[in-house]
Amino acid sequence: MTSVVPAISGTQWSIESGGTRAVVVEVGGTLRHYSVGDVQVLDGFEADELSPASAGQILAPWPNRIRDGKYTFEEQSHQLPLTEPARHNAIHGLANWSRWTLAEQSADAVTLELELPAQIGYPWWLTLRARWSVSADGLRCEQEVVNNSASNAPWGYSVHPYLQLTGVAVDDILLHVPGKTRILADNRLLPIGAVGVAGTEYDFTEPRKIGDLVLDTTFGDIEHDAAGITEVTIADPASPAKVVVWADEKFKYWQVFSGDTLHGERFRRSVAIEPMTCPPDAFRTGRDLIVLAPGESWTAAWGIRN
Repeated sequence: MTSVVPAISGTQWSIESGGTRAVVVEVGGTLRHYSVGDVQVLDGFEADELSPASAGQILAPWPNRIRDGKYTFEEQSHQLPLTEPARHNAIHGLANWSRWTLAEQSADAVTLELELPAQIGYPWWLTLRARWSVSADGLRCEQEVVNNSASNAPWGYSVHPYLQLTGVAVDDILLHVPGKTRILADNRLLPIGAVGVAGTEYDFTEPRKIGDLVLDTTFGDIEHDAAGITEVTIADPASPAKVVVWADEKFKYWQVFSGDTLHGERFRRSVAIEPMTCPPDAFRTGRDLIVLAPGESWTAAWGIRN
């Protein structure tokens, strides 16, 4: 059911099935709320609040950061606005503050659409569609993009949900990340190399407590199961409570952020778990960058379950 309110985040679309409920909003096509029964799984935000620290946002056509907002693609140079001016980077794409429109809806699902126009710095016209649904299996998001342009378009995708376990401090959370490497970052949080995690404090290939470790870390060389699914889990060491974020074979990296740069009550209150199709700065490096041919569509799926 649609609830139209004079909110900063725009129109609110609520979907529900068997006590599992999500709210997706117009601004950014953002996931604002997700709960199972009385349990708040998502560390979201209020309708009249700006999405804090990219909470629940769709990050496209690139995730994470581009150094100096400058890149060359197929021999053409482009300059993006510096949306992270303190670090002189372009961050998190172009879709996260745009107004998405309703394409389809039912009691347990909603599909939003964004026409992303060609623009300075990214001269390609894309159509993005995100279908959000809830069921006994949890939350599912199916993302589609179509390149409407007459030339190839660079593409990368991620999402930015913050997950929490009621009553469990971040330090005490058991974290499992099936990534064998981590990307080293400079003081602008841009990649400068990669190293193996085995035997280090960043090795979460077996579940262990986060402790006081500060995470804003990209994990690569990730494992997928026989069905092509990769999963990151946070769990309560004292109970069966857990949250699983899963993603299909299109996702090759996980970003995990422990919220240390957030202020006030959001400081280390929850963990952002972000499936990414490419690493930071992929528009410059080309690493795992997706190239959409004219007229080509691309789809991927990810979700959350308890």
